[in-house]
Order: sequence, then structure tokens, then C-alpha cells
Amino acid sequence: MPDADGISRHSGWATGVSFFGGIVLATVGVFQVLQGLSAVLNDTVFVPTQSYVFELDLTLWGWIHLAVGVVAVPVGIAILVGRPWAFFSGIFLAVLSAVTQFVFLPYYPLWALTIIAIDVAAIWALSIRLREDWTNP
Repeated sequence: MPDADGISRHSGWATGVSFFGGIVLATVGVFQVLQGLSAVLNDTVFVPTQSYVFELDLTLWGWIHLAVGVVAVPVGIAILVGRPWAFFSGIFLAVLSAVTQFVFLPYYPLWALTIIAIDVAAIWALSIRLREDWTNP
């Protein structure tokens, strides 16, 4: 809620949860960068299953993960700083990350499911902050 100076104040709960969301998003971004580098530099690291519906070149997937990670890290940092645009961008990137991990499931299932779970936690945390912004004009 804005105070007399026009500065928006949030509850401790929303601030803490959004801080968590920023840290989680930046961490997922680092994971995505490492995963992308692994696939780009040595695509024999991952072994695909036979005849998967979303069968694409592993090097291409590496570049996709690398791009998502390179964008997610600064957005996560912007969330920690409190930039309003970063909350929407963070939710979008977490959804995009979850979708890319879903398609990556046959290459590294346990890792992909772990990152999807972390993405869901980031979406939840950032949504809490946005809900407070919308309900407290």
C-alpha cells in the first residue's frame, strides 16, 4: 500500500515470499545455464529414450536452456531489488522453464522434475506478491 510519500509498502509475508521467488528464479537460471552448457559442449552427457514425441537435437535444447537461464538470472536479481516489471517476467520465465523441462524429460527425468518443482515454487512465490499488489491499491 502506498504511504503518505507515495512509496508502496508490502507486508512482511509478501516481501519475504517475493524475495524467495527471486532467489529461486535466479538459482533455476544458473541451473538452466549449466544444463545448457552441458548439452552444447558435450551432447553425449544426456542419453535420450527411444522414439519420444518431442525428439529434437540435443545441442538445440542446450541453446534453449542456455538462453532461458541467461535471461532468468538477471530477472531473479531484479525481483530481489524490487523492480515491478520483474515479477511478471519472472512468472513468465518460470512457466517457460517448466515447459522446456517437461519437453526435456526423456533426457534427464529426475533433474527435469526437480527443476519443474522449483519453477512451481517460484511461480507461487511471485504470485503471492502480485496478489497483494492487486488487492491493496
